[in-house]
Amino acid sequence: MEKSIQKTRDFYALKKDAATLQHEFGYYSLERWISEGHIKDANDINEICGIEKKGMEYFYALGWCEAEFCPPFEVKVIEDRGEHELVQDHAGRHVLYFKGRRNGFMPEYVAHPVKDRDTWERDIKWRMDVNAPGRFDYLPKKLEEMKKFADEGGMIGQGLIGGYMYLRSLAGPEDILYMVYDSPDLIHDMMKAWFDLADKVISKHQEHFTLDEIFFAEDICYNHGPLISPDMMREFLFPYYTQLIDNVKKRQTDKTRRLYVQVDTDGDCRPVIPVYQEIGMDYMSPFEVASGCDVVEIRKQYPDLLMRGGIDKRVLAQGKDAIDRMIDRIMPYMSKHGGFIPTCDHGVPEEVSFENFVHYRKRLAEFR
Repeated sequence: MEKSIQKTRDFYALKKDAATLQHEFGYYSLERWISEGHIKDANDINEICGIEKKGMEYFYALGWCEAEFCPPFEVKVIEDRGEHELVQDHAGRHVLYFKGRRNGFMPEYVAHPVKDRDTWERDIKWRMDVNAPGRFDYLPKKLEEMKKFADEGGMIGQGLIGGYMYLRSLAGPEDILYMVYDSPDLIHDMMKAWFDLADKVISKHQEHFTLDEIFFAEDICYNHGPLISPDMMREFLFPYYTQLIDNVKKRQTDKTRRLYVQVDTDGDCRPVIPVYQEIGMDYMSPFEVASGCDVVEIRKQYPDLLMRGGIDKRVLAQGKDAIDRMIDRIMPYMSKHGGFIPTCDHGVPEEVSFENFVHYRKRLAEFR
C-alpha cells in the first residue's frame, strides 16, 4: 500500500519518469473470464496483473451518475412489455430494461422525473434536504475507514455528481436544452439545491479531514464534443462550482494543502478542457479514444494537466501486436512527462480475451 501511495503522490506532483501506478478503470469482461476458468473474481485480476489500489480514497454520499436522494425513489416495475419491462429506478426515471436484467447493456431512459417546476417541487426538491432522516448514517463507519487510510499516508478526496450530470439525471439530456431557454430560473433553483447539499455534506467531512481533491462526475461530452455550450456551462454550472470550491478551500484545516479539481467525462473532452480550467481544473479522465482523444497530443497541448485513461479498449481485442503498437506509442512519452495513469478509457469490453488483457497489463508493468 505504501508503494501505491507514493506512486499516487508522484502522479499528482507531475513527477517525470516516476513509476506508473498500475490501476484499471473496470471490467465488462468478468463474466467471460470467470466462465472460461481464468479467474474467480476481480481480486484474482489484481493479483495476476499487479493492479494497485490508488493512494486516494474518496468520500461520496453526494451521488455519482444520479443525485443523492434521501430517500431514493421506490424501485418498481411499472409495465411488462414482453421481453422488456419498464422500471422506475431509484432516481425516479422510467427505464426500459431486458426482463430480469439490470446490468451489462445500455438501458433506454423513457422518462425523467423533472418536467416542470411542479414536478421539481413535489417529487424531487425535498429529497435533497441535508437534514433528511438517515442522510449521515454512513458517516461513523466511513470516518473510521478514512482515518486508517490517512494514517497510512493516503490522500483524501471528495467525489460527487457534477452539475450537468445531475441536471441530466433529473430532466434528461434533451429537455435540459429546452429548459435553459424556457425555464432558466428552474435550472438555477435545481443547481442551488445541488450546491446547498454538496456544501453542507462536504463541510461535515471537513470537520475531520483536510481534502486533497474534489472530483466531479460530469459526463458532459459525447463523441463529437460537449452536450451544452461553454456559455451555458458558465451561466448554469460555474457559479455554483466556483462557490463550492472556494468554500471547501476556506474550510481546510491545513491551509497549505493543495486542493486538486478533477472532472470526469466520456466523449470528446478536448473542447471543454480550457473551459474547465477557468474554474481551476487540474485533472481530467478518462479520454475516450473512439471520440478522438489522444493523450499524447493532449499532453503536448496541456503539459501540466493530470490525466488518467487514454488506452483504447477496442485495441485490446485486436491482439498482442496491436496492443504493443499502442503501448509503444503512448507510454514512453507519457511516462517521461509524468502526471499520467494509464487505464482503459472505460470498462474492459467482453470481447477482450483474458490472454490479451494480461499481455496489455504486463506491458504497462514495464513502467512500474
